Amino acid sequence: MILKTIKTNVITGFLGAGKTSLILSLLKLKPENETWAILVNEFGEIGIDASLMAGTHSSEQVVIKEVAGGCLCCAAGIPTQVAINQLIQIAKPDRLFIEPTGLGHPAEILKVLTNEYNREVLSVNQTVCVVDARKVLIEAYRDNENFNQQLRIADIVYASKADLYQAQEFESLSALIGRVNQESILISANAESAIKLLLNEIDKPLLPRAKSTTPIKQSTSLGKSTSLTQSSASIFKPVSSSEPLPKPVEFNQGGYWVKSNQGEGAFSIGWIFDPSLCFEFDKLISFINQLIAQNVVRIKAVMITEEGIAGFNMSDGKLSVMELDDAMDSRIEIISLPALNETTLTEQLLACLTAN
Repeated sequence: MILKTIKTNVITGFLGAGKTSLILSLLKLKPENETWAILVNEFGEIGIDASLMAGTHSSEQVVIKEVAGGCLCCAAGIPTQVAINQLIQIAKPDRLFIEPTGLGHPAEILKVLTNEYNREVLSVNQTVCVVDARKVLIEAYRDNENFNQQLRIADIVYASKADLYQAQEFESLSALIGRVNQESILISANAESAIKLLLNEIDKPLLPRAKSTTPIKQSTSLGKSTSLTQSSASIFKPVSSSEPLPKPVEFNQGGYWVKSNQGEGAFSIGWIFDPSLCFEFDKLISFINQLIAQNVVRIKAVMITEEGIAGFNMSDGKLSVMELDDAMDSRIEIISLPALNETTLTEQLLACLTAN
């Protein structure tokens, strides 16, 4: 029985803005006596983020549920409600973060979270939109309706990767927010002090958008970016057997499963490989680099290699690699704006396997 409502925040942001990195930074500030839950929705069909997220201490109580396929923003709200119910039952959390896909419509999620039923369970507080200010100067990015909806519903705009900005990029973001959503607070920094400020701000109640006329406020504390890849990470496992088990993946004779998705002008292809298969690390790096040259939007992967288990994360043409402690299988997801050739990519991935 829930005796108090669960502090809840929606963290939005376009593909590659840094939503997952921000959540990882927030997890570092989790009080030891609290349980936090994270509901992640990915555009792709196989789900990678839950495998990349990890806490800083093995004793942390952090429960992650992943819903792949971009369905949390469904107008009916059924996938959202089911996922929330399952997560609350498993975790009984003190705090819930919801990270929709960067191609989704977060306004629909907020409608579900604030409905009559959820008001008795969830305390929906400030919504955060994570933005990479360097993208605001790109017309296609700036004019994207999903991106603008994310800005319009945001109570807080968090300018990620701020240590990489030129002055005009931050000024352009500030000006855009002034036009789209004058009620929001703009926080710009990657330093721990900014993360602490954000954690304090997000517990304020959701703003009544139609009534508030508060001008934009800026809290700028540019600092050195905090690395999230220096220490190894563990993949979270379910903490309770009460959650219905997902349907097991049925691998083909080649030992893999592949599925694609498309929507909002983007395409995804995802593969899951039998855990008995091992990949050559250097060949995977070469494979990803040739995709970067093709202007792929996003690549995420957790792969079992001869050098250990590695997490790959590519955004804005830059690849980061982190060492992981555990993995249930190897999986990789590619998101692109032009459709890619699934057969060709599958052949290239299989060529990265180690020799038997």
